[in-house]
Amino acid sequence: MNNLKPLNDNLIVKPLMQETQTSSGIFIPETGEKKPGQGEVIAVGPGLTKDDGSIKSMSVAVGDKILFRKYSPDDFEINGEKVLVLSEKDVLAIISN
Repeated sequence: MNNLKPLNDNLIVKPLMQETQTSSGIFIPETGEKKPGQGEVIAVGPGLTKDDGSIKSMSVAVGDKILFRKYSPDDFEINGEKVLVLSEKDVLAIISN
């Protein structure tokens, strides 16, 4: 994945699979829920260019695990691996360990 370099305030994220089990033991696939997506940041752009030409630095870094708006990213397959590209504004939170 080293050959991908996001531009502006975009992130490249490796999705983390989520399985949810109801109290009765039924598994709900991640597409059946309205929960935010989760992923690990594998590349970050330089940041958003402001009107005055300065760059607003990114608040997430490579290796951060994040929550993001479920339907915001674009998904791609690179070398057989699924990756997501999304804007920093679609990140809801950084998950602490």
